[in-house]
Amino acid sequence: MNPKPNIVNLPVYKPGKPIEEVKKELGLSEVIKLASNENPYGAAPSVRAAIIAELDNLSLYPDGSAAELTSKLATRLGVKNDNIIFGCGSDEIIALITRAFFLPGDETIMADQTFSVYKSNADIEGAISIEVPLANGTHDLDAMLAHITDRTKIIWICNPNNPTGTIVPEEALITFLNAVPSHVMVVLDEAYCEYVNDLSYSDGIKLLEHYPNLVVLRTFSKIYGLAALRIGYGVASPQIITLINQVREPFNTTRISQVAALAALDDQEYVQECRRLNSAGIVQLQREFERLGLEYFPAHGNFIMVDVRKSAIEVFDSLLRKGIIVRAGHRLYPTYIRVTVGSVEQNNAFVTALEQAIAEQKVRA
Repeated sequence: MNPKPNIVNLPVYKPGKPIEEVKKELGLSEVIKLASNENPYGAAPSVRAAIIAELDNLSLYPDGSAAELTSKLATRLGVKNDNIIFGCGSDEIIALITRAFFLPGDETIMADQTFSVYKSNADIEGAISIEVPLANGTHDLDAMLAHITDRTKIIWICNPNNPTGTIVPEEALITFLNAVPSHVMVVLDEAYCEYVNDLSYSDGIKLLEHYPNLVVLRTFSKIYGLAALRIGYGVASPQIITLINQVREPFNTTRISQVAALAALDDQEYVQECRRLNSAGIVQLQREFERLGLEYFPAHGNFIMVDVRKSAIEVFDSLLRKGIIVRAGHRLYPTYIRVTVGSVEQNNAFVTALEQAIAEQKVRA
């Protein structure tokens, strides 16, 4: 069999190691996963109740258009129903955008250390990825503008950026959008937007009416605690949404995910509490990193990228043996790990293990 030549050497996405796998491999009874930026407090109790109530309908296909959820979300965001598309996580919206718009040889611009799914989906469609170096962990918008050519089709901005956690302020984003040619799509990935407290941060939804080439991505996987149910969404002009819908598979979101998202939207008090706890967790971890003399990027999501000043892979392995799962292996940041902000207890356990791991590396050196 002959596959597409451009996928033969394509790296497979590697998620954070599962808790069950680590327990089995290392014979551990307790493992804390701080690798995938999941909400440590889970979904709201009202969401669980909605899921249980929906179990009687497992024999029925879901609403392929997610009409009720679309209507509720549109009202909340202040947009129209035809501005929204749902997907199996916002990851699927990324894949659908590349499927709908890329031709082999098209160019796409992104940061050189950002969410890897942008590049992998571009590679699948035969597009050429132009990776622009971050500036102090933040998107260098001027440099990205300088790389636009007649072949540029899409620019990706992850805000807050994954893995560094930095943000593009609203003023800089608007200046950038004003300079981007109208035929070039800008995809603004706001997966972590609900966690941001910085007043300079932009609300991408409010920018849509001024920039018809803008697409905003969001998800229920993070602050809403629905990562297992895989539901995210894109917001854009009706013209763009129609084109993306034309390549969407039918029934791409489930009945369970739709009712869970509906219940989650109704419980904004829970969302605000999760945001408050996350902000306190950031302060807790930053204080400990400063005590240990470790530098870190400003954290605006529910994770922090910190320089452990040793091989990140070795520190990752040491933490793993202590029952703490984080993320390492960032190509341009070989001494940095990314850690999800957990509960107070989880953060304390991580800091204790990190201190031990760093000490072990010093002994080996």
